Amino acid sequence: MILVGNQRGGARDLARHLMKQENERVEVHELRGFVAGDLDGAFQESYAISRGTRCKQFLFSLSLNPPKGADVSNDQFIRAIDLAEGKLDLNGQPRAIVFHEKRGDDGEVRRHAHVVWSRINVEEMKAVALPHSKRKMQDVSRELYLEHGWKMPKGLAVSGASDPRNFTLAEWQQAKRTGQDPRAIKTRFQDAWAISDNKASFQQALQERGFWLCRGDKRGYVALDVHGEVHNIAKRVGIKTKEVKARLGDKDALPSVAETKIEIARTMHPKMQEFRQSLKDQSQKEEEQARQKQSTLQVKQKAQREAFKKAVQLRGQAEERERQNRFRGGLLGLWDKIRGAHKRTVEQNAKEVEVSQRRDNQERSQLSAQHLSQRKKLVKEHVEQREENKAQSRSLSEDAKVFKNMEIGATKDLDAEKEAFKERRRSSLRPRRRSRSRDGPKIER
Repeated sequence: MILVGNQRGGARDLARHLMKQENERVEVHELRGFVAGDLDGAFQESYAISRGTRCKQFLFSLSLNPPKGADVSNDQFIRAIDLAEGKLDLNGQPRAIVFHEKRGDDGEVRRHAHVVWSRINVEEMKAVALPHSKRKMQDVSRELYLEHGWKMPKGLAVSGASDPRNFTLAEWQQAKRTGQDPRAIKTRFQDAWAISDNKASFQQALQERGFWLCRGDKRGYVALDVHGEVHNIAKRVGIKTKEVKARLGDKDALPSVAETKIEIARTMHPKMQEFRQSLKDQSQKEEEQARQKQSTLQVKQKAQREAFKKAVQLRGQAEERERQNRFRGGLLGLWDKIRGAHKRTVEQNAKEVEVSQRRDNQERSQLSAQHLSQRKKLVKEHVEQREENKAQSRSLSEDAKVFKNMEIGATKDLDAEKEAFKERRRSSLRPRRRSRSRDGPKIER
Protein backbone atom coordinates (compact mmCIF):
# COMPACT_ATOMS: atom_id res chain seq x y z
CA MET A 1 0.00 0.00 0.00
CA ILE A 2 1.53 3.30 -1.10
CA LEU A 3 1.17 6.14 1.44
CA VAL A 4 1.63 9.74 0.29
CA GLY A 5 1.13 12.60 2.72
CA ASN A 6 1.79 16.30 3.12
CA GLN A 7 1.12 19.23 5.43
CA ARG A 8 -1.25 21.82 4.06
CA GLY A 9 -3.78 24.57 4.67
CA GLY A 10 -6.67 25.35 2.33
CA ALA A 11 -9.38 23.62 4.35
CA ARG A 12 -12.28 24.47 2.00
CA ASP A 13 -10.39 23.46 -1.17
CA LEU A 14 -9.38 20.15 0.39
CA ALA A 15 -12.95 19.37 1.45
CA ARG A 16 -14.23 20.10 -2.07
CA HIS A 17 -11.51 17.93 -3.61
CA LEU A 18 -12.29 14.95 -1.38
CA MET A 19 -16.03 15.22 -2.06
CA LYS A 20 -15.73 15.50 -5.85
CA GLN A 21 -18.31 13.43 -7.68
CA GLU A 22 -15.85 12.38 -10.42
CA ASN A 23 -15.33 9.26 -8.32
CA GLU A 24 -17.69 6.32 -8.74
CA ARG A 25 -18.45 6.49 -5.03
CA VAL A 26 -17.44 8.79 -2.15
CA GLU A 27 -17.97 7.74 1.48
CA VAL A 28 -17.12 9.81 4.55
CA HIS A 29 -16.30 6.91 6.83
CA GLU A 30 -15.28 8.74 10.00
CA LEU A 31 -15.23 12.21 11.56
CA ARG A 32 -13.44 11.92 14.90
CA GLY A 33 -12.90 14.76 17.34
CA PHE A 34 -14.95 17.38 15.43
CA VAL A 35 -18.15 19.13 16.47
CA ALA A 36 -19.26 19.56 12.85
CA GLY A 37 -21.03 16.69 11.11
CA ASP A 38 -19.72 17.26 7.59
CA LEU A 39 -16.26 17.39 6.01
CA ASP A 40 -16.24 21.09 5.13
CA GLY A 41 -17.44 22.07 8.60
CA ALA A 42 -14.83 19.83 10.25
CA PHE A 43 -11.97 21.38 8.27
CA GLN A 44 -13.27 24.91 8.89
CA GLU A 45 -13.35 24.05 12.58
CA SER A 46 -9.65 23.08 12.38
CA TYR A 47 -8.92 26.35 10.59
CA ALA A 48 -10.68 28.39 13.29
CA ILE A 49 -8.63 26.69 16.03
CA SER A 50 -5.38 27.23 14.07
CA ARG A 51 -6.04 30.99 14.14
CA GLY A 52 -5.00 30.88 17.78
CA THR A 53 -1.53 29.75 16.68
CA ARG A 54 0.96 30.85 14.04
CA CYS A 55 0.59 27.58 12.10
CA LYS A 56 -0.43 28.02 8.46
CA GLN A 57 -0.36 24.33 7.40
CA PHE A 58 -2.70 23.10 10.12
CA LEU A 59 -3.78 19.87 8.35
CA PHE A 60 -1.94 16.68 7.39
CA SER A 61 -3.48 14.89 4.41
CA LEU A 62 -2.58 11.26 3.64
CA SER A 63 -3.69 9.06 0.73
CA LEU A 64 -3.57 5.25 0.93
CA ASN A 65 -3.45 3.38 -2.39
CA PRO A 66 -3.47 -0.45 -2.33
CA PRO A 67 -1.64 -2.33 -5.10
CA LYS A 68 -3.62 -3.20 -8.20
CA GLY A 69 -5.86 -6.22 -7.70
CA ALA A 70 -5.63 -6.15 -3.90
CA ASP A 71 -8.92 -6.52 -2.02
CA VAL A 72 -8.52 -4.36 1.09
CA SER A 73 -11.27 -4.26 3.71
CA ASN A 74 -12.29 -1.26 5.82
CA ASP A 75 -10.63 -2.81 8.87
CA GLN A 76 -7.36 -3.19 6.97
CA PHE A 77 -7.53 0.44 5.85
CA ILE A 78 -8.20 1.53 9.45
CA ARG A 79 -5.25 -0.53 10.69
CA ALA A 80 -2.99 1.12 8.12
CA ILE A 81 -4.27 4.55 9.17
CA ASP A 82 -3.68 3.75 12.85
CA LEU A 83 -0.12 2.65 12.05
CA ALA A 84 0.52 5.92 10.20
CA GLU A 85 -1.05 7.92 13.02
CA GLY A 86 1.25 6.32 15.56
CA LYS A 87 4.34 6.87 13.41
CA LEU A 88 3.46 10.56 12.97
CA ASP A 89 2.69 11.10 16.69
CA LEU A 90 -0.83 12.24 15.79
CA ASN A 91 -2.52 9.87 18.25
CA GLY A 92 -5.87 11.24 19.39
CA GLN A 93 -5.84 14.21 17.01
CA PRO A 94 -9.14 14.97 15.20
CA ARG A 95 -9.27 13.10 11.89
CA ALA A 96 -11.51 12.50 8.90
CA ILE A 97 -11.48 9.31 6.79
CA VAL A 98 -12.90 9.28 3.26
CA PHE A 99 -13.12 6.26 0.93
CA HIS A 100 -13.09 6.70 -2.85
CA GLU A 101 -13.99 4.21 -5.55
CA LYS A 102 -12.74 5.24 -8.98
CA ARG A 103 -12.72 3.53 -12.37
CA GLY A 104 -9.29 3.40 -13.98
CA ASP A 105 -8.30 3.52 -17.67
CA ASP A 106 -8.47 -0.28 -17.77
CA GLY A 107 -12.12 -0.17 -16.68
CA GLU A 108 -11.37 -1.68 -13.25
CA VAL A 109 -12.85 0.00 -10.19
CA ARG A 110 -10.21 0.59 -7.53
CA ARG A 111 -10.76 1.60 -3.95
CA HIS A 112 -8.47 3.93 -2.04
CA ALA A 113 -8.66 6.05 1.10
CA HIS A 114 -7.83 9.54 2.32
CA VAL A 115 -7.31 10.57 5.91
CA VAL A 116 -6.86 14.14 7.15
CA TRP A 117 -5.67 15.04 10.64
CA SER A 118 -5.78 18.36 12.42
CA ARG A 119 -2.23 19.15 13.54
CA ILE A 120 -3.29 21.60 16.26
CA ASN A 121 -2.94 20.29 19.82
CA VAL A 122 -5.81 22.11 21.54
CA GLU A 123 -4.42 21.67 25.06
CA GLU A 124 -1.07 23.25 24.21
CA MET A 125 -2.36 25.40 21.32
CA LYS A 126 0.52 24.53 19.04
CA ALA A 127 0.98 22.34 15.98
CA VAL A 128 2.27 18.77 16.25
CA ALA A 129 5.72 18.65 14.63
CA LEU A 130 6.04 16.13 11.78
CA PRO A 131 9.75 15.59 11.11
CA HIS A 132 10.77 12.98 8.50
CA SER A 133 7.13 12.25 7.64
CA LYS A 134 8.02 10.93 4.17
CA ARG A 135 10.51 8.38 5.54
CA LYS A 136 8.06 7.33 8.26
CA MET A 137 5.30 6.74 5.70
CA GLN A 138 7.69 4.65 3.60
CA ASP A 139 8.40 2.51 6.68
CA VAL A 140 4.68 1.98 7.25
CA SER A 141 4.18 1.20 3.56
CA ARG A 142 6.96 -1.41 3.62
CA GLU A 143 5.45 -2.98 6.73
CA LEU A 144 2.04 -3.25 5.05
CA TYR A 145 3.47 -4.82 1.88
CA LEU A 146 5.31 -7.43 3.94
CA GLU A 147 2.32 -8.05 6.20
CA HIS A 148 -0.09 -8.70 3.33
CA GLY A 149 2.40 -10.51 1.09
CA TRP A 150 1.97 -8.02 -1.77
CA LYS A 151 4.71 -7.65 -4.37
CA MET A 152 6.71 -4.64 -3.21
CA PRO A 153 7.75 -1.92 -5.70
CA LYS A 154 11.54 -1.83 -6.11
CA GLY A 155 11.68 1.84 -5.16
CA LEU A 156 10.11 1.04 -1.79
CA ALA A 157 12.44 -1.83 -0.85
CA VAL A 158 15.50 -1.18 1.29
CA SER A 159 18.47 -0.36 -0.93
CA GLY A 160 20.50 -3.35 -2.02
CA ALA A 161 23.81 -1.70 -1.17
CA SER A 162 24.87 -4.74 0.86
CA ASP A 163 26.44 -6.60 -2.05
CA PRO A 164 30.08 -7.17 -0.96
CA ARG A 165 31.12 -7.31 -4.61
CA ASN A 166 30.39 -3.57 -4.80
CA PHE A 167 32.02 -2.58 -1.51
CA THR A 168 34.80 -0.05 -1.26
CA LEU A 169 37.64 -0.67 1.21
CA ALA A 170 36.00 1.67 3.76
CA GLU A 171 32.62 -0.09 3.40
CA TRP A 172 34.23 -3.51 3.82
CA GLN A 173 35.98 -2.39 7.01
CA GLN A 174 32.78 -0.83 8.34
CA ALA A 175 30.82 -4.01 7.62
CA LYS A 176 33.42 -6.02 9.56
CA ARG A 177 33.34 -3.61 12.50
CA THR A 178 29.56 -3.45 12.82
CA GLY A 179 28.92 -7.17 12.29
CA GLN A 180 25.56 -8.41 11.08
CA ASP A 181 22.30 -7.45 12.76
CA PRO A 182 19.84 -10.40 12.62
CA ARG A 183 16.93 -7.99 12.15
CA ALA A 184 18.68 -6.33 9.21
CA ILE A 185 19.38 -9.76 7.68
CA LYS A 186 15.70 -10.71 7.98
CA THR A 187 14.66 -7.40 6.42
CA ARG A 188 16.96 -7.93 3.43
CA PHE A 189 15.51 -11.40 2.82
CA GLN A 190 11.93 -10.11 3.14
CA ASP A 191 12.63 -7.25 0.74
CA ALA A 192 14.22 -9.58 -1.81
CA TRP A 193 11.20 -11.88 -1.61
CA ALA A 194 8.70 -9.01 -1.80
CA ILE A 195 10.13 -7.47 -4.99
CA SER A 196 10.61 -10.77 -6.87
CA ASP A 197 8.17 -13.17 -8.51
CA ASN A 198 10.39 -16.02 -9.74
CA LYS A 199 13.69 -17.74 -9.04
CA ALA A 200 15.80 -15.55 -11.33
CA SER A 201 14.54 -12.24 -9.88
CA PHE A 202 14.81 -13.56 -6.30
CA GLN A 203 18.37 -14.75 -6.94
CA GLN A 204 19.30 -11.34 -8.34
CA ALA A 205 17.64 -9.50 -5.45
CA LEU A 206 19.48 -11.68 -2.93
CA GLN A 207 22.86 -11.08 -4.56
CA GLU A 208 22.23 -7.33 -4.46
CA ARG A 209 21.86 -7.78 -0.70
CA GLY A 210 24.94 -9.93 -0.23
CA PHE A 211 23.50 -13.46 -0.38
CA TRP A 212 23.84 -16.38 -2.81
CA LEU A 213 20.88 -18.70 -3.43
CA CYS A 214 21.73 -22.43 -3.38
CA ARG A 215 20.54 -25.94 -2.59
CA GLY A 216 20.93 -27.00 1.02
CA ASP A 217 22.06 -30.45 2.08
CA LYS A 218 19.18 -30.88 4.54
CA ARG A 219 17.26 -27.60 4.64
CA GLY A 220 16.13 -27.46 1.02
CA TYR A 221 16.35 -23.85 -0.16
CA VAL A 222 19.10 -21.85 1.54
CA ALA A 223 21.30 -18.83 0.92
CA LEU A 224 24.93 -18.22 1.85
CA ASP A 225 26.34 -14.90 2.96
CA VAL A 226 29.82 -13.76 2.03
CA HIS A 227 31.27 -15.55 5.07
CA GLY A 228 29.75 -18.89 4.03
CA GLU A 229 27.06 -18.88 6.72
CA VAL A 230 23.91 -20.79 5.76
CA HIS A 231 20.50 -19.06 6.00
CA ASN A 232 17.21 -20.91 5.63
CA ILE A 233 15.06 -19.07 3.06
CA ALA A 234 11.68 -19.93 4.59
CA LYS A 235 12.80 -18.97 8.08
CA ARG A 236 14.39 -15.68 7.04
CA VAL A 237 11.45 -14.60 4.90
CA GLY A 238 8.93 -15.84 7.47
CA ILE A 239 6.88 -18.11 5.18
CA LYS A 240 6.29 -21.84 4.72
CA THR A 241 8.65 -24.06 2.76
CA LYS A 242 5.94 -25.01 0.27
CA GLU A 243 5.54 -21.33 -0.66
CA VAL A 244 9.29 -21.12 -1.34
CA LYS A 245 9.12 -24.28 -3.45
CA ALA A 246 6.13 -22.95 -5.41
CA ARG A 247 8.07 -19.84 -6.45
CA LEU A 248 11.59 -21.20 -6.82
CA GLY A 249 10.77 -24.56 -8.39
CA ASP A 250 13.00 -27.63 -8.27
CA LYS A 251 15.81 -27.16 -5.78
CA ASP A 252 18.03 -29.65 -7.65
CA ALA A 253 18.46 -27.00 -10.38
CA LEU A 254 20.27 -24.81 -7.84
CA PRO A 255 23.99 -25.12 -7.07
CA SER A 256 24.99 -26.97 -3.90
CA VAL A 257 26.42 -25.29 -0.81
CA ALA A 258 29.94 -26.45 -1.74
CA GLU A 259 29.62 -25.11 -5.30
CA THR A 260 28.30 -21.81 -4.00
CA LYS A 261 31.14 -21.46 -1.50
CA ILE A 262 33.62 -21.96 -4.35
CA GLU A 263 31.81 -19.28 -6.35
CA ILE A 264 31.87 -16.85 -3.39
CA ALA A 265 35.57 -17.48 -2.75
CA ARG A 266 36.52 -17.02 -6.40
CA THR A 267 34.38 -13.87 -6.58
CA MET A 268 35.96 -12.37 -3.47
CA HIS A 269 39.61 -13.21 -4.29
CA PRO A 270 39.95 -10.36 -6.82
CA LYS A 271 37.99 -8.11 -4.45
CA MET A 272 40.55 -8.75 -1.71
CA GLN A 273 43.34 -7.93 -4.16
CA GLU A 274 41.51 -4.73 -5.05
CA PHE A 275 41.23 -3.85 -1.36
CA ARG A 276 44.94 -4.49 -0.79
CA GLN A 277 45.86 -2.31 -3.76
CA SER A 278 43.50 0.38 -2.51
CA LEU A 279 45.12 0.21 0.94
CA LYS A 280 48.58 0.39 -0.63
CA ASP A 281 47.62 3.47 -2.66
CA GLN A 282 46.03 5.02 0.42
CA SER A 283 49.17 4.36 2.50
CA GLN A 284 51.42 5.92 -0.14
CA LYS A 285 49.17 8.96 -0.30
CA GLU A 286 49.19 9.29 3.49
CA GLU A 287 52.99 8.96 3.59
CA GLU A 288 53.30 11.78 1.06
CA GLN A 289 50.83 13.89 3.04
CA ALA A 290 52.82 13.22 6.23
CA ARG A 291 56.05 14.37 4.52
CA GLN A 292 54.32 17.51 3.27
CA LYS A 293 52.94 18.25 6.74
CA GLN A 294 56.39 17.75 8.26
CA SER A 295 58.01 20.02 5.68
CA THR A 296 55.32 22.67 6.16
CA LEU A 297 55.72 22.50 9.93
CA GLN A 298 59.50 22.88 9.67
CA VAL A 299 59.15 25.99 7.51
CA LYS A 300 56.49 27.43 9.82
CA GLN A 301 58.52 26.80 12.98
CA LYS A 302 61.68 28.22 11.44
CA ALA A 303 59.80 31.40 10.52
CA GLN A 304 58.40 31.61 14.06
CA ARG A 305 61.91 31.24 15.55
CA GLU A 306 63.29 33.92 13.24
CA ALA A 307 60.39 36.23 14.10
CA PHE A 308 60.89 35.58 17.81
CA LYS A 309 64.64 36.22 17.55
CA LYS A 310 64.05 39.52 15.75
CA ALA A 311 61.33 40.58 18.20
CA VAL A 312 63.59 39.82 21.19
CA GLN A 313 66.44 41.76 19.58
CA LEU A 314 64.26 44.83 18.87
CA ARG A 315 62.74 44.70 22.32
CA GLY A 316 66.19 44.42 23.92
CA GLN A 317 67.46 47.41 21.95
CA ALA A 318 64.45 49.50 22.99
CA GLU A 319 64.86 48.51 26.62
CA GLU A 320 68.61 49.27 26.48
CA ARG A 321 67.89 52.76 25.07
CA GLU A 322 65.42 53.33 27.86
CA ARG A 323 68.00 52.33 30.46
CA GLN A 324 70.71 54.54 28.94
CA ASN A 325 68.37 57.52 28.86
CA ARG A 326 68.28 57.39 32.66
CA PHE A 327 71.86 58.67 32.84
CA ARG A 328 72.20 62.45 32.74
CA GLY A 329 75.17 64.15 31.09
CA GLY A 330 77.31 67.12 31.91
CA LEU A 331 77.27 68.70 35.38
CA LEU A 332 74.02 66.96 36.26
CA GLY A 333 75.63 63.59 35.55
CA LEU A 334 78.64 64.57 37.72
CA TRP A 335 76.25 65.61 40.44
CA ASP A 336 74.46 62.20 40.20
CA LYS A 337 77.80 60.44 40.69
CA ILE A 338 78.67 62.60 43.68
CA ARG A 339 75.37 61.94 45.44
CA GLY A 340 75.20 58.23 44.48
CA ALA A 341 72.26 58.46 42.07
CA HIS A 342 74.40 57.21 39.19
CA LYS A 343 75.36 54.07 41.12
CA ARG A 344 71.74 53.34 41.99
CA THR A 345 70.75 53.71 38.32
CA VAL A 346 73.50 51.28 37.30
CA GLU A 347 72.27 48.75 39.84
CA GLN A 348 68.63 49.19 38.73
CA ASN A 349 69.64 48.74 35.09
CA ALA A 350 71.61 45.58 35.93
CA LYS A 351 68.60 44.09 37.74
CA GLU A 352 66.34 44.91 34.79
CA VAL A 353 68.80 43.33 32.36
CA GLU A 354 68.79 40.16 34.47
CA VAL A 355 64.97 40.11 34.57
CA SER A 356 64.80 40.69 30.79
CA GLN A 357 67.23 37.84 30.15
CA ARG A 358 65.18 35.46 32.33
CA ARG A 359 62.02 36.55 30.54
CA ASP A 360 63.61 36.05 27.11
CA ASN A 361 64.95 32.63 28.09
CA GLN A 362 61.55 31.60 29.45
CA GLU A 363 59.76 32.69 26.27
CA ARG A 364 62.40 30.94 24.18
CA SER A 365 61.91 27.75 26.19
CA GLN A 366 58.11 27.99 25.82
CA LEU A 367 58.43 28.39 22.06
CA SER A 368 60.80 25.41 21.86
CA ALA A 369 58.45 23.30 23.97
CA GLN A 370 55.52 24.32 21.78
CA HIS A 371 57.44 23.39 18.63
CA LEU A 372 58.52 20.08 20.13
CA SER A 373 54.93 19.27 21.10
CA GLN A 374 53.76 20.03 17.55
CA ARG A 375 56.44 17.77 16.06
CA LYS A 376 55.63 14.97 18.51
CA LYS A 377 51.91 15.24 17.70
CA LEU A 378 52.64 15.06 13.98
CA VAL A 379 54.90 12.04 14.44
CA LYS A 380 52.33 10.35 16.68
CA GLU A 381 49.56 10.82 14.10
CA HIS A 382 51.83 9.44 11.40
CA VAL A 383 52.82 6.40 13.47
CA GLU A 384 49.19 5.71 14.47
CA GLN A 385 48.06 5.95 10.86
CA ARG A 386 50.87 3.66 9.76
CA GLU A 387 50.02 1.11 12.45
CA GLU A 388 46.32 1.27 11.50
CA ASN A 389 47.21 0.60 7.86
CA LYS A 390 49.39 -2.33 8.93
CA ALA A 391 46.50 -3.74 10.99
CA GLN A 392 44.16 -3.33 8.03
CA SER A 393 46.68 -5.05 5.78
CA ARG A 394 46.92 -7.99 8.19
CA SER A 395 43.11 -8.13 8.40
CA LEU A 396 42.80 -8.19 4.61
CA SER A 397 45.40 -10.96 4.42
CA GLU A 398 43.40 -12.95 6.98
CA ASP A 399 40.20 -12.35 4.99
CA ALA A 400 41.91 -13.53 1.80
CA LYS A 401 43.14 -16.61 3.67
CA VAL A 402 39.59 -17.31 4.90
CA PHE A 403 38.25 -17.22 1.34
CA LYS A 404 41.15 -19.41 0.17
CA ASN A 405 40.40 -21.95 2.90
CA MET A 406 36.70 -21.72 2.05
CA GLU A 407 37.49 -22.62 -1.55
CA ILE A 408 39.84 -25.46 -0.55
CA GLY A 409 37.35 -26.91 1.94
CA ALA A 410 34.43 -26.58 -0.46
CA THR A 411 36.46 -28.17 -3.25
CA LYS A 412 37.22 -31.15 -1.01
CA ASP A 413 33.54 -31.44 -0.07
CA LEU A 414 32.55 -31.23 -3.73
CA ASP A 415 35.11 -33.89 -4.69
CA ALA A 416 33.81 -36.11 -1.90
CA GLU A 417 30.23 -35.59 -3.13
CA LYS A 418 31.26 -36.53 -6.67
CA GLU A 419 33.16 -39.59 -5.49
CA ALA A 420 30.19 -40.69 -3.38
CA PHE A 421 27.91 -40.23 -6.38
CA LYS A 422 30.25 -42.30 -8.58
CA GLU A 423 30.41 -45.02 -5.97
CA ARG A 424 26.61 -45.14 -5.72
CA ARG A 425 26.39 -45.38 -9.48
CA ARG A 426 28.99 -48.17 -9.68
CA SER A 427 27.12 -50.04 -6.97
CA SER A 428 23.87 -49.76 -8.89
CA LEU A 429 25.49 -51.08 -12.12
CA ARG A 430 27.42 -53.93 -10.48
CA PRO A 431 25.65 -57.34 -11.04
CA ARG A 432 24.44 -59.06 -7.94
CA ARG A 433 25.97 -62.44 -7.02
CA ARG A 434 23.73 -65.45 -6.90
CA SER A 435 23.41 -66.90 -3.46
CA ARG A 436 24.49 -70.53 -3.03
CA SER A 437 23.02 -73.02 -0.65
CA ARG A 438 25.31 -74.12 2.16
CA ASP A 439 24.27 -77.76 1.57
CA GLY A 440 25.54 -77.71 -2.01
CA PRO A 441 23.54 -78.45 -5.12
CA LYS A 442 20.49 -80.60 -4.83
CA ILE A 443 20.48 -83.86 -6.77
CA GLU A 444 17.10 -85.15 -7.72
CA ARG A 445 16.70 -88.89 -7.95
